[in-house]
This record gives sequence, C-alpha cells and structure tokens, in this order.
Amino acid sequence: MTSTERIAPPPPPSIMTSTRHRLLTGAGDDLARHHEIYGPLPVTDGSLIDVATAAGLTGRGGAAFPVGRKLAVTREAATRRRRPVAVANGAEGEPLSRKDIALLTGSPHLVLDGLTAAARAVGATTCYLYTPPALVERLEAIVGHRVATGWDKTEVTVVGSGDRFVDGEASAVVDRLDGGVGIPRDRRQPLAVSGLRGRPTVVQNVETLAHLATIARFGSDWFRSAGTPDEPGTMIVTLSGATGIHGVVETPLGTPLATILSMVEDLPPDVVSGVLVGGFHGTWVHPGRIGSLALSQASLGTVGAAPGAGIIRYLRRNECGLAVTAGIVDHLAGESAGQCGPCMFGLPALADATHDLLVIGGPARANTVARLAATIDQRGACSHPDGTARMVRSALRVFARDVDAHARGRCIARGRGHR
Repeated sequence: MTSTERIAPPPPPSIMTSTRHRLLTGAGDDLARHHEIYGPLPVTDGSLIDVATAAGLTGRGGAAFPVGRKLAVTREAATRRRRPVAVANGAEGEPLSRKDIALLTGSPHLVLDGLTAAARAVGATTCYLYTPPALVERLEAIVGHRVATGWDKTEVTVVGSGDRFVDGEASAVVDRLDGGVGIPRDRRQPLAVSGLRGRPTVVQNVETLAHLATIARFGSDWFRSAGTPDEPGTMIVTLSGATGIHGVVETPLGTPLATILSMVEDLPPDVVSGVLVGGFHGTWVHPGRIGSLALSQASLGTVGAAPGAGIIRYLRRNECGLAVTAGIVDHLAGESAGQCGPCMFGLPALADATHDLLVIGGPARANTVARLAATIDQRGACSHPDGTARMVRSALRVFARDVDAHARGRCIARGRGHR
C-alpha cells in the first residue's frame, strides 16, 4: 500500500456520490462550476500509478489496457535525455461514437485535470490534447484560462486530428504530432517506451483521463464503488440506430445490455433484431443473447465481443443486417492508411464480396466472405483489417438466416424480394 493510499482522500462532494454520473456532470467550460463539483486537483506524483492500479482503471478508448501498467512502463522508460510525453486522445474517428466530443464539450476541465495528473505521474513536461479540429480554438481558450487563473501550470498544446477512421489509433496520433499525416506505425516497441521523437509517450483516451482525474481526487475505493469487482467504474456509451446517434449516457460497467437499450425512447425489446457492440470494429450480437449479457469484458466475451469504446448500435427488425454490414465494410475499405496489402487490396475485395452476399446470398457467397476475412486477419500493418474481419465474421453468424433468405431473393427484415 502506498502513502497516497494510507492518507484517506477527501470525501467526494454530494453530487459525486452517484454511481452513474461521475464524468458527465454538466460543468462545461465553467471552471468555477467544475471546482464546485470536483474540488481542487491534488498535487500528485508517481504514487498515483499505484492508486490507478488499485482502482482497476482500464483504458476507455477500446483496448481496455490497465492504465497503471501503461503509466508505469512510461515512467520506467524515462531518462534525463528522454523525458516522457503525455497525450490526451480525443480524435474519435469512429462514426458511431460521440463520447469523446461529449466529454471535451461537457467536461473539458476534467479531461485536462487527468492529463495533468498523468503527466505528473510519469514525469512529463510536454503535453498534447489531440481533438477534432472544430474544437481546437475552444479548447485552446480553456487551456489558456486554466493557466491564467493559476488552476494549472501544465503547458498543453492543442492539435487538430484528422477525420479518417484510423486517425485515432495511438501510433497514428503520435505520427501526426511528429509532423506526419497520421498513419499507424509499425510498433516494434510500445509507445510507452519509444513514441514521439523516440521519447516515452503515454497516449490515453480522454475518457480514461477524466476517470484518472476523479481517482486522483477521491481514491481507488471510491472508484470501485461503481461497476463490478473485476471491472470497476463507469463507462460512457454512445447509443445509435438507423437514424443516427440517439444519445450518450454514462453507466456502471456490468449494466445489462437490455437496461442500456431501454434508455432509447420508443424501442421495445421485441423490435431489436441485433446489436453491434464496439462500433465498426466491434461484434454483432444475436437478439436472443441480449437479455443475458452485460456491459463488461467478462460478459460480452462469452459471445466474442467486448465493450470497446462503449458503442452500441441496435438493429430494428425492419433493418437488414446484411445491408448494414455491407455499408460498414464499404466505409472501412475507404478509410485505410493505404500502407499494406490487406488494406489496399484485401478490404476493397471484402467490401465487394459482402455486397455480393447482400445481393445474391447463399453459402457460396458467405464462404467467399469468410475466406477473404481470414486472408486479411492478422496480416496488416495495424489492426484495421483485423477489426473489420472480426465484425464481418460475427455478421455471418448472427445473420445466417438472412444469408439463406437472400439466396431465395427475399429479405427477412423487409419481408419481400430485395433485388
């Protein structure tokens, strides 16, 4: 147990006793309101790494990597000539996600507090906030105000992200900060060891940093008071359907999927014919399994899925799962960095095959899709082909009846011929 843990953290303000609304509290740009809700950010150092580890905080950008471990590796890799770099990643190139934008507009000070805490923990003096271009000017003003008022002495450079799907990948972020166009790098060493200009670099999603800011204030026990024993804390979830994004909600890990879907207005459970969990690189879940699953790695792992970045795209019974899948693959084929064969040639071929499956259907077309997915999996310069292949394979499982129906010229969702 560290000295930080032996000294009891101050009790959280009454508004922070909720097990649901910890990050999305509506403070906005108002620093005074932020202070009223959360109180001051304690002066932290490397001991915060132990607190984050005890809290069980994992990354909220998709990979769910233990935050304490990443911070520890970054700190250990530092030398006098290789001072660490801390990066807040809010790129959000995933079309089905709005959580990062919700945080950067609704709780920007909490994100910046987390960036400051992470920088202090690893000994970084160089910090970046990577954000959609539309928010750069606003966030630069917020950073300037924090320094001018004495709230924060951390110098943060705000950098606009690209708009491609792969631009939020950690090594692509570092590439752009290094003057590149923002393409994923071949990482023989983790960024925490050798990242921006060869310096140890910790890249954390903005939601992860917002959680770290609350842990720095209220401690690991408080953080663990929400969620499950093995997967503590809350997660911000983006809910969407055929008509677009329906909302962004914060909910404890372990919340049943059915409960989360019930937050969508006019969505009776019996009209849902499938759920895509984790976004375009996620996994389709059969409607018959929704009632038995929860928002956690352990629960979703039983069907080969994961919470990812907290994205849930539901499918109504009048939507064709094969059509939605074909549209996603077509989009992903055009979003690659174009630096390897699986992306340049494999993804377009998979998009064509998925379209043929939609139009023609049948086992032969399904086998072609499965073969192409296997061909590109684990062979790319980054994980873009892998995530696409995973999503496609799950579609073949969940929409198997649709494949047969389309071979007969019919569509289960539309109840009639589809050609």
